[in-house]
Amino acid sequence: MSSPIEEKDVIEKHDSLKDEQAELSPIKKLNLLDRFLVLWILLAMIIGVVIGYYVPHVQESFETVQFGSVSVPIAIGLLVMMYPVLCKVKYEQLHIILSKKQVWLQIAISIFINWIIGPIVMTALAWACLPDLPELRTGVVMVGLARCIAMVLIWVSIAEGDSDYCAILVAINAILQIALYSPYAVLFINIVPSWFGAPPEKSVVVDIWAVARSVLIYLGIPLVAGVITRFTLKGWKGSVWYEEKFINRFGSLALVGLLYTIIIMFANQGHQIIDHIGPVCRTAVPLVCYFIIMFFIPFFILKIFFPYKQVVTQSFTASSNNFELAIA
Repeated sequence: MSSPIEEKDVIEKHDSLKDEQAELSPIKKLNLLDRFLVLWILLAMIIGVVIGYYVPHVQESFETVQFGSVSVPIAIGLLVMMYPVLCKVKYEQLHIILSKKQVWLQIAISIFINWIIGPIVMTALAWACLPDLPELRTGVVMVGLARCIAMVLIWVSIAEGDSDYCAILVAINAILQIALYSPYAVLFINIVPSWFGAPPEKSVVVDIWAVARSVLIYLGIPLVAGVITRFTLKGWKGSVWYEEKFINRFGSLALVGLLYTIIIMFANQGHQIIDHIGPVCRTAVPLVCYFIIMFFIPFFILKIFFPYKQVVTQSFTASSNNFELAIA
């Protein structure tokens, strides 16, 4: 039989353990796949390059069947990756959050950073770092135009940001992306460079209808599917089951789709990456610079006026890009 002192020690240790778990809750809530995502991404890139470089006729196989100008294996990965994340967005809370005046100020700031500052910064970095590589430069610009709507939900959760506010920004960026991505692509790839005297041969023509079709397919389809899935299953099984059972289990499918897509992408370009490793490394420079600029500058400026949760949400949204859409 234990003494009162021993029982007190056990209780104190238990309370201490609970406090430690509470402090680590953002990380502990993530499963193994989420927690080591950076490692899995690096491994997926390596596996993809190895497959693409050593397995014969891989690229020809991927390009045999096309869906919306993208090979079917990549198209499957894009849709699988986007759909589960868009099921997490709390569309039913939009009217509640939007009724707060301060939220509209935050939304205006986000739109300004994401749709004016972001594209300008990425375009400037792309031309500064890749003036002699028009195709890679165009790809970098298109990444800069594709505002984040997916994995940022995970990053904000880890950083203990405002998840509900992030959901609002995700929904707004998803809608704006369908409307603005095509004209933005034409503006920043074909029109803006001519203002600064860029020679014609360095411009890459972008078919506005092809871009619009890709946006509607790879963003519109999973967005509509996410809305239907959320309202249907919540009405049928209830909110608790949907959030605690369905989302927790189904949400990991997005990361599986992400890793699958990365493997396919790098396998499709394995020879290009190995044979042109120099330009590939140069392409990483504007992307890294973009993240540093778009994360830290808004963070340090906005933290003067707003609380941490809103500031870190703004910073991650501004510095993250929807590379899935840019691929499409």
